[in-house]
Amino acid sequence: PMPKRALSAILVASALALAGCGGQGENVPAAAAVDASAPSRVEEWTLPPTLPGSASPSLSVTPDGRLLLGWTNSQKGRRHIFQFSSYAPDWGRWMHQMSTVAIGNRMFVNWADVPHLLATPDGALWAHWLQKSGDAPYAYDVVLSRSRDGGANWAPPVLAHDDGTRTEHGFVSMWAHGADALGMAWLDGRHTGGGHGGHDGAMTLRAAVFDASLARSGEVEIDPRVCDCCQTAVAMTARGPLLVYRGRGADEVRDILATRHDGSGWRPPAPVHADGWVMPACPVNGPDVAARGEAAVVAWYTEAGGEPEVRAAASADAGDRFAAPVTIDAGPAVLGRVAVALDADQAWILWQREDAGGQSLWLSRRSPDLAVEHERIELARPRGEGRATGFPQLALAGGAAWVVWTDVADGTPNLKGVRIVRGR
Repeated sequence: PMPKRALSAILVASALALAGCGGQGENVPAAAAVDASAPSRVEEWTLPPTLPGSASPSLSVTPDGRLLLGWTNSQKGRRHIFQFSSYAPDWGRWMHQMSTVAIGNRMFVNWADVPHLLATPDGALWAHWLQKSGDAPYAYDVVLSRSRDGGANWAPPVLAHDDGTRTEHGFVSMWAHGADALGMAWLDGRHTGGGHGGHDGAMTLRAAVFDASLARSGEVEIDPRVCDCCQTAVAMTARGPLLVYRGRGADEVRDILATRHDGSGWRPPAPVHADGWVMPACPVNGPDVAARGEAAVVAWYTEAGGEPEVRAAASADAGDRFAAPVTIDAGPAVLGRVAVALDADQAWILWQREDAGGQSLWLSRRSPDLAVEHERIELARPRGEGRATGFPQLALAGGAAWVVWTDVADGTPNLKGVRIVRGR
């Protein structure tokens, strides 16, 4: 039999050759001047065939402009599988249909705390997922692996942390640290004593750097008390990674905080905005952040005003200060579950709603400072209720926006996607 690495190289070469010949690839328009006020086109994004039971997507952009789509597959009586594929927007083609990162009985799958993939400038792929460490419901670890050959082979996974406690670890954010290393931040429950919700101690936010051999260094505690189960998010600014997360004050204020690594250490966390939302439990609804140079945008869910609301705030100095927030949507139907992207012309904010008519997925396209809304679009009506549809994903590549979410048909989840082509 042919070695996996050689077979992978042949498959990639074949995909490249086919892409160069045209064929059945999607028609991706060439770059042209953008008219921010012109209406967008929403088109179906044909995803690779996945197994029934596929859910919890992640979406990231590689340094060379490809999209990495990851997901987990869970079927009754079978082991969980973490899989991925990569898409070349300029060619309108999936480079391969489906590759497996990890599979196992100990994999922990959660609707809100999903695995992620990231490519570093040296061409390596990095992947993290969750793995059970004990019998308690929230006893699980973050594990990390790296591939040097496009995902055909993965290094034996390592623990991202070494505290040895059978407590909750997760809600990871990853960023490229130089050409060949990875930065990672995660929620760490080593002080909770196995409890959930901070009853036996506080959830913390920690970060570390991993080199090409998966060796950890520079581990630090960024915040000693944070919200227990809200997503973290990170974006690379011109002055280093900007990390956002939901804090947890002693008085149970659950506002969004931001910190940036300035090259020597993490700056003291500060509120993106002092919402003052007092919440005695975790809302499981974290923020998202996007950056371009010195510009940054953060979006988040809150109920500080007495009803569900999605807010967003912009920064012109890499997150040192944020302007007053803008209300993107408000009312009982707002679920939040936000995603954000930013390019030279506009900010893109994605969120979910749910009312008696079901769920809907919305996009607001705004000026980079958020002052002007160019367009508001209902992108889709996902089938499924509550947690079943998880958290949608948004990325910009090849002159378009790409959105993927979990859809549920006859009780079985699978993935759906659209492409939004900007007005010209």
